[in-house]
Amino acid sequence: MFLAPLGAAQDVIPLYPGTAPGSTQESYPEKEYFSKNWNTEVVANVTKPTLTVFRPSQELRNGTAVVICPGGGFMALSINSEGNDVAKYMVAKGVTAFVLKYRLAHTGEDATEEFTALFADRQKFREVLDKVVPLSIADGLAAVTYVREHASDWGVSPDRVGTIGFSAGGTVSAGVAFHYASDGRPAFVALIYAAGSRFKDSPVPVDAPPVFVAAATDDNLGLALESVALYEKWTSAHKPAELHMYAKGGHGFGMRKQNLPTDHWIDRFADWLELQGWLKK
Repeated sequence: MFLAPLGAAQDVIPLYPGTAPGSTQESYPEKEYFSKNWNTEVVANVTKPTLTVFRPSQELRNGTAVVICPGGGFMALSINSEGNDVAKYMVAKGVTAFVLKYRLAHTGEDATEEFTALFADRQKFREVLDKVVPLSIADGLAAVTYVREHASDWGVSPDRVGTIGFSAGGTVSAGVAFHYASDGRPAFVALIYAAGSRFKDSPVPVDAPPVFVAAATDDNLGLALESVALYEKWTSAHKPAELHMYAKGGHGFGMRKQNLPTDHWIDRFADWLELQGWLKK
């Protein structure tokens, strides 16, 4: 009975009709596998961005939608803990969820091992990111715009389409928050241990959406302060924002259960959505 309202992934929608803008056609295939390094299922080598749709039942559906951007250092996607599991939670709240597979850097046998090695060489890591991050953010912008344009197909309202991103996916969602066009404005943005340093010189939009921020102080990638900076940027611009900074939880807690308060961050996110009116029919 509990599983009934969660729905299942019903459609996988290509984000672009052909080769993604700014990319060349690639011959290497997308791959999904269990990473022992990260102890979770991951997706790598995304060259053709897609949206996987999770639909609530008609009885639960409230007209709100969310584009979910998993993290993984722009070299992989933590597809369950920061993607599909988030979507299932949202569906149970009546929200139509879209898990975005955005473009990633090309990797070999194990993207997560390559990430660990490359992250140790920050200059080289930044060189890789400088090439792929603009493409990933473009996919986030296109995803929110696409869902808004086709909102009636899923029984959602175009002005109730938001986005949530984790780590690198938080950079994608933050890119949407800072750089949307009028037809792609997100209704809300959630940034979970987001990498936000590249936006330090970006102005907050005049009609910026409300922002929800969560991270752990002991984030081992050092993203706690970046999360706080994003929150302060919003409040300094006198825009609505909420911040949850946990003492423990590390980086990448997502939907993992660690018997810590971070296990319940998504309940606080749902509280915030309720407060904003996004869970009302």
